[in-house]
Amino acid sequence: MKIRTDSFGEFYLPLRAGATCRSTRRKFLIAAAAFPAVAWAGAVFGESRKPPVLIGWFHAGSRTVGGRSLTTFKEGMAALGWKEGSNYVIEERWADGRMDRLPALAEELKVKKPAVIVAAVGAVFAAAKAAPDIPVVQAQGGSPVVAGLAASLARPGGMVTGVTNPVSEVSEKYLELLLAAAPKLQRVGFLVDLTSRSYDASMKNARRAIEHYRVEARFAEAAKPEDLDPALSRLVKEGVQGLVLMPSAGLFNAERRRIVKFALEQRWPVVAGPRVFVEEGALLTYGADAQANFRRAAYYVDRILKGAKPGDLPIEQPTKFELVLNMKTAKALGITFPKEVLVLTTRVIE
Repeated sequence: MKIRTDSFGEFYLPLRAGATCRSTRRKFLIAAAAFPAVAWAGAVFGESRKPPVLIGWFHAGSRTVGGRSLTTFKEGMAALGWKEGSNYVIEERWADGRMDRLPALAEELKVKKPAVIVAAVGAVFAAAKAAPDIPVVQAQGGSPVVAGLAASLARPGGMVTGVTNPVSEVSEKYLELLLAAAPKLQRVGFLVDLTSRSYDASMKNARRAIEHYRVEARFAEAAKPEDLDPALSRLVKEGVQGLVLMPSAGLFNAERRRIVKFALEQRWPVVAGPRVFVEEGALLTYGADAQANFRRAAYYVDRILKGAKPGDLPIEQPTKFELVLNMKTAKALGITFPKEVLVLTTRVIE
């Protein structure tokens, strides 16, 4: 069957019996016009089927504790136009406070070949060591410069960037705040995480505060969960009246409920850095706003996924700190916060 054209250049077919020229030509024109639309839709559909970007999530703590931080990070990604499941997916690894598990977990994550790894609470060094060719965004932790992972804050120059959390510097204020709330304390216990990379700096700052405020100090150390009960029991035998939780790489966060419960049974006021401790019953916490840091980490991931080199993105220091008080615990311990503490408070738990 031959196809002919009319004076307007339109295609039409010879008529069959019982058919009209106009109806046949209309059907053919509609079908022909549909071909470009089908081709365009196919191209768009093919583009939408592009595999989502894989982002690694590496946390030294537990999902029970760090789940809120992961949610905050996802909210930050959504605000930048990224949709989980469509534009990106997350491969999670949690060490549950077991720092000895970090190297193996980092290797597992490396095998998945993520485009970028978001690391927090002690996991940054392990991620950078296991996957030196994969960008690492620090969402929480000490200075990458001190850890040897960046040349400087302004110009990292390597594969690690993100936000710092100056826990060792802030920890010097823990004793000051504890004594402001409970000035009659004479012997204070310090629970120390031996796996913390800021151990030396934190201990130096703690000893300076102890000398300044002239209190008796007792130290107990732990490196894994099974060390905690013996360490805390030793502080009981030494007659401490309050407890300072030194910066931890993840162990104390993962075991926070057990630690705070033990302390409250001894009627010890507890001071720590992460806000999750005061939510569990610690008297007060002071430190950088962790959720703000995790939200900011999304900015770095967005920039890297859009082509920026991690070494060109300056490492930021937190500007927002929060002092959180637990009024219920204070009442149970017979503590009244002085006005100079209340005026600095950013949040109160009733």
